[in-house]
Amino acid sequence: MTGVFTSLALADLPRPDYADVVLVPLPDGAPTDPAVWAREIFAVRSAPPWVRVAFAVRQSVVALIGVSRGDQGVFDVDRVEGEEALIVADDRHLDFRAAVGVDVGARLVRVTTAVRLHGWRGRGYFGPVRLAHGPVVHAMLTRAARGLAGGDAVR
Repeated sequence: MTGVFTSLALADLPRPDYADVVLVPLPDGAPTDPAVWAREIFAVRSAPPWVRVAFAVRQSVVALIGVSRGDQGVFDVDRVEGEEALIVADDRHLDFRAAVGVDVGARLVRVTTAVRLHGWRGRGYFGPVRLAHGPVVHAMLTRAARGLAGGDAVR
């Protein structure tokens, strides 16, 4: 059987320099609205302590290579289509897409990330980020699933 994977994250970055998909089971009783999931995953309180430390380190060093520090608003949901909520963040060093999808039939929640790098700033910035991205997203998604299973979502 051959399947086709599509995601809003890949719609305008069809050939990204980096892409990944992280999945967790959809907890019983958790909401199925992908925007609720996106807000919960990217809420500061959904980041485990070690991820918060990593973000703090990121914030303190990015200016050295001319990369914007950004703020929490960078992870606001831009739009929802079907079963996915899309977060778009473009900057001088990279274009970033994260699509949070809830597949009720398969009982899965996924975060699909696509990144297009721009020049030496993008490559310099994303080199270390590439190593940590999967574990960071998995930790945030897992923590969000625990919070949403208990009905304690960011609204």
